[in-house]
Amino acid sequence: MRRGRAARLLLAAAFAAPGAQAQERGIPLDQLKSGSEFLGQDLRALQADEFANPGMLWVERGEKLWREPAGKKSLACASCHKEVNMRWVAARYPRIDSRSGKLLNLEGRINLCRAQRMGAEPLRYESDELLALTAYLARQSRGVPIAVSIEGPARAHFEAGRASYNLRRGQMNLACAHCHDANWGKRLLSETISQGHPNAYPAYRLEWQTGRRWGRSSAACAPACRESARRCCPTARRNTSTSSYILPGARRGFRSRRRACGAETFPLPG
Repeated sequence: MRRGRAARLLLAAAFAAPGAQAQERGIPLDQLKSGSEFLGQDLRALQADEFANPGMLWVERGEKLWREPAGKKSLACASCHKEVNMRWVAARYPRIDSRSGKLLNLEGRINLCRAQRMGAEPLRYESDELLALTAYLARQSRGVPIAVSIEGPARAHFEAGRASYNLRRGQMNLACAHCHDANWGKRLLSETISQGHPNAYPAYRLEWQTGRRWGRSSAACAPACRESARRCCPTARRNTSTSSYILPGARRGFRSRRRACGAETFPLPG
């Protein structure tokens, strides 16, 4: 939904397989499409080429950080977690933390482990380190069906996300649903409007020449609505409620592909 070439490389997931819960969004199940289907041929080729895709730099850095000791306890992520056991992890977030009762996205879980288990400082949101670890973990879930639960205490966050997704904003009086549910597949200036699935994040955006989380990308739509990004997405850095609404709605028709490239207004590699 932005002017210019806003291409992002898939860092996380483009999904395509049945899930457990009912469809909650306004798009029929048989019409759900991966974000990559809205890309031009050149970007699809770049996404498929793991050597040329710049998003893979974050995945490789994440693999290195995964094995690197940190914190007072001098522990690495790999000290406790074996890669074979991480295959399903990214597909289950956001989710409620059983101890604190708070909704955590994957970045929040990484930082919680660092603080509580490793005695390390939490990584700054949007830092290359956190983006890299998230991308590396997301890649482990390639081919795994999304399994985000919206039951129990997670339901309130789902409903908050639904309200945010359908809230009209800015001088244009537009909601996310007006573009990504009602007008997907149509042209908006140089881009094709996608269905807005956030399941392929974190993402590399060619326009910005760097990776970023979904929260930052959702804020990038604000100028199109003629709305302040801060007012439009006050929790853009940690906006897990809206993703908890969109992800369960998409997961029944999607499976994690965790490629390296993305869509013209969407994701990175995973």
